[in-house]
Amino acid sequence: MLAKRIIPCLDVKDGRVVKGVKFLDLRDAGDPVAQAKFYEEEGADELVFLDISASVEKRKTMVQLARRTADQVFMPFIIGGGIENLEDIRAVLNAGADKVSINTSAVRDPELINRAAAKFGSQCIVVAIDARRQKSEDREHKTEDSSQKTDPPENIRHLTSDQKWEVYTHGGRIRSDKDAVGWAREAAERGGGEILLTSMDCDGTQKGYDLDLTREVSRSVNIPVIASGGAGTLEHLYLALAAGEAQAVLAASIFHFRTYSIGEAKAYLRGKGIPVRL
Repeated sequence: MLAKRIIPCLDVKDGRVVKGVKFLDLRDAGDPVAQAKFYEEEGADELVFLDISASVEKRKTMVQLARRTADQVFMPFIIGGGIENLEDIRAVLNAGADKVSINTSAVRDPELINRAAAKFGSQCIVVAIDARRQKSEDREHKTEDSSQKTDPPENIRHLTSDQKWEVYTHGGRIRSDKDAVGWAREAAERGGGEILLTSMDCDGTQKGYDLDLTREVSRSVNIPVIASGGAGTLEHLYLALAAGEAQAVLAASIFHFRTYSIGEAKAYLRGKGIPVRL
C-alpha cells in the first residue's frame, strides 16, 4: 500500500505566509522559504504554496518564490495561484517546482488541463477545487453574493441524499456553475494528476475536514485526492485518510503555529494503522 502523505500548506499573500478562516480574516504566519526549510527538516512529504490573491489581483504566480525555495529545499513542492496558461506552468516548473496547481484557469478553460498534461505530464498537474456545500435554500434561490459568510452545517459529516457542493474560483470569491464531484471527475478524465480538494465550509475552523465531500470525490476519481480545509487535531488527519479515503492530507494552522509537529502527526497515524513515510 502506498504511503499516505502529510503536506503543510503555505498560503502566500504579499510575500508572506498567511492563515485565515473560510478564506477570510488573514493573519501573518511567517516567511515562506523559512517555513519551507523548517518543514523539510520536520519530515513533511511535500509542500504546497498557494498565492491566494493572484487570480483576483491578476498577477503572475510566484516564480521567484519557486526559485528561492528550490535553491534551499529539496523535498517536492507545488506552486499555485495565478497560473493561466502553458507559459506560466513552464516558468514555474523551470524555476524548480515539482508540480503546479491550477484552479480558476482550469474552470474557465477546462482544455488547459488536457494541454498541460500532454505537454508536461499528468504527474505535474494538480487541479485545485474549492468547494462549498450548497444549502437547500441556495439551490432554490441562488444568489450572486459569493462573499457572504456561511457557517458549516451542524453535522458536517452527515450526508443528505441530495447534497451538492459548488465550485468557487478566484480564491473562493466567485461561484461557478460546476458541481464539485462532477468537476473532479472531469478534471481526472482530462489528465489531471491529483485533486487538491478544499472545503470552504471547514477551512480554518479546525473542526475537521468535510469527510462526505472528501469521500465522494475520492470514490469518483482514479487519481490521488489531497484533503484540505479544517484540520485541528491529529484525529482529523486520520479521519480524512481513513473515512474520507484521501491519499494525502493538507494542513496549515496546526503546523504553522506548532500545535503539532510533522513527526507527531506521522507517529499518530502509524499507530492507527495508516502507512506513512517516517
